[in-house]
This record gives sequence, C-alpha cells and structure tokens, in this order.
Amino acid sequence: MPEATNLDLWMGDGRPGVVLIDGRSGSGKTTLAQRIAEKLGAQQLHLEDLYPGWDGLAEGSHAVAGALADASYRRYDWLVGSFAERVALDPSRPLVIEGCGAVTTANLAAARRFAGPVARGARATWAIWLECPEALRRERALDRDGEVFAPHWERWAAQEDALFSVARPIALVDELVHIGGPEVSSGRAAEEPGAPSRLEGCSMSAC
Repeated sequence: MPEATNLDLWMGDGRPGVVLIDGRSGSGKTTLAQRIAEKLGAQQLHLEDLYPGWDGLAEGSHAVAGALADASYRRYDWLVGSFAERVALDPSRPLVIEGCGAVTTANLAAARRFAGPVARGARATWAIWLECPEALRRERALDRDGEVFAPHWERWAAQEDALFSVARPIALVDELVHIGGPEVSSGRAAEEPGAPSRLEGCSMSAC
C-alpha cells in the first residue's frame, strides 16, 4: 500500500469530512482506509456491509447515498445471508467510505451533504481510485479470503466491469494511485476525464 497519498499534502489546508476509496477487488482499499481513518480519527463505512450477497455490487453501491442521507444503514451478515443490525453514522465525525462502487456521482453528492457539519478547509470530500494489476489483486484477494472468494472471482469481476463502465469512477476521483511495482505513482486526477496526471515517488510497502 502507498504510505502516503496526495491527501497527506492537501490536509495541510483542511481535513475532508468524507474520504471515498474505490478500486477493484484486492487493490488495497481496506488497508488504505484504515490508515486514513487513523489519521483523521474517522469512522468507516465498508461497502461489503451494504452488498446483499455475491450478486449485489451495484445494489450496495447505490445504497451508499441512502446510508449517508439517513446517517445509518443495516449491515449485511454474509454468514446468515441477510441484513442484520442497524449501524449509525455520526455526521459530526469524519468518515472514510471504501469498497468497489464507492465513487459515483450520486455518492459524491451525498458525501458532500453529509460532510457539511464536519469538513474543515476548502473541500468537503476527497475521492481516491486504487489501480493494481489483476494478477496481484487476485493473489491478494484469495490470500485474504481463500476458498470463500475463489468461486466468485469472475462473477464479481463481471459486476465490476458493468458498474464501472457506467459510473466511470476514474473520471470522478481527486487522486489516482497506481500500485504494484517498485514505486507507486500517485497524482491528482486531471481536469480532462479519463486522463489522470501521475506524480512519481510515493513509496510502498505492499499492495
């Protein structure tokens, strides 16, 4: 994972109320979310708590805006196969949202509204996309989730393709982080959609 992103530099001008981290499965979203949450003293919303099962990527992505509007959501229990207890979100605290489908136009708008009471500085939100080679992502995901995920890898990847082709998260993010080589390329997304800038030099310990 990158030890730093441009968020570290930008935070000198004020801390975001909501950070959104998107990317394909196994790209390192959860690890980065934990590091940023610790830095901000933030609560976290994991999209895996919103997906209603292995065919629920799009539904979970769409549920983010509602969770922010309601300041709460029901957590999906993967062992039982149904939604369980309601979890509250505190609008007075920073929030880190991570998972496939976190960054959409609707979710960013909802995040800006949610961030209103807590954002300090010029920006209410900061959105990050993690780009990682498929072979490395698959290795990491299967090391993490083992045989539970293995039968569903292609099924989940097809849902990622479908959602990202519509939502176009890379065109929406503030920062694009490349992971998977001796260096991480981390840069502010360019103004022209689909053409992010890249700044060399961020170090990495692991994807």
